[in-house]
Amino acid sequence: MFEHVPRYAGDPILSLVQTFLKDPREHKVNLSIGFYYDGAGKVPVLGSVSQARDRIDTSVPAVYLPMEGDAQYRKAIQETVLGAGHRAVAEGRVATIHTLGGSGALKVGADFLKAHFPGSEIWISDPTWENHYNILGGAGFPMHAFPYYDAATNGIRFDEMLATFETLPERSIVLLQPCCHNPTGIDPSREQWLKIIDVLVARNAIPFFDMAYQGFGDGLEEDAWVVRETADRGIAMLVGNSFSKNMSLYGERVGGLSVVCPTADEAGRVLGQLQATVRKNYSSPALFGSRVVSTLLNDPALREEWKGEVAQMRTRIHAMRKGLRDRLHALRPDLDVDYFVNQRGMFSYTGLNPAQVDRLRDEFGVYLIQSGRMCVAGLFEANLDYVAASMAKVLA
Repeated sequence: MFEHVPRYAGDPILSLVQTFLKDPREHKVNLSIGFYYDGAGKVPVLGSVSQARDRIDTSVPAVYLPMEGDAQYRKAIQETVLGAGHRAVAEGRVATIHTLGGSGALKVGADFLKAHFPGSEIWISDPTWENHYNILGGAGFPMHAFPYYDAATNGIRFDEMLATFETLPERSIVLLQPCCHNPTGIDPSREQWLKIIDVLVARNAIPFFDMAYQGFGDGLEEDAWVVRETADRGIAMLVGNSFSKNMSLYGERVGGLSVVCPTADEAGRVLGQLQATVRKNYSSPALFGSRVVSTLLNDPALREEWKGEVAQMRTRIHAMRKGLRDRLHALRPDLDVDYFVNQRGMFSYTGLNPAQVDRLRDEFGVYLIQSGRMCVAGLFEANLDYVAASMAKVLA
């Protein structure tokens, strides 16, 4: 019956993790998958999250959540993404649902947009997270890439990007990462963001923000600046967010999708269609993770503790970037590797080509994905010297 079904080649990142796990070398280092590790090389359980878990009464029945998720969880998402008391929230112009992680936000958002803007097409940065194409293209949209990464300068091809945006047909959907760009770690400046927003307004485009790493760039509030600035301009837009990284709740699949609308009436219509989209996909979101997040974010003391923990995570990532840069400077003074400290967030484009990535893995047991993207959060003091020495041998 199923002989005609082709074999799945596997996800390039998740398959690489399986290869890493089978590697018998004791000194192996996994810098491929996007996990945050603490200074001991462990995925942490945050103290604030642990306290929130302890407060949850697990003796009550685990009934289905509403299609859109728990009201207190959704309120917490709006305050985290747009800020407490934001005008759009106060006016009831934001339709927010609980999604299965940030990926679920992309999926529900894409299905919603395809149903109601069937003639639109999607524009995504070159490069981007590989699964953006799978999820958004899977909704049936024609996909296009806009210029982003400049390999020559390890910066952004900003003029080319802006010129591309100026040619977009009306109601084009533009996927943007407001902070900690995956995979490059390179973000536009505030001045550049303002120009991007101006062009999107002029072209009557639909911004779709994918904010998976809020707090890992400059801070929880600072990293949401672009989203809030766009909302302040009165632009209709979508924002997907995730608590996987900044709460270390990967397997709980806690994320959200918020659609900022021009009026409260439109927000009500949109919320109903998001509910319908969820019903057609997975019926209702997961329960326990949303209870944890809601308990934490709606308790002022726990929320402040969490903010401090995110700051510590961000500081450690910055320290690893500087540590790698400094060690490579010492080992290879002929190379300019300052880009490691200029990039932000969990990921870095190392400048390694596929052949060098293969050599790094095969000879030294240091795992990166083929594009040369490295998860900086996988570095810690015990492996930093080894990774730097290995990279120094393969960098051109």
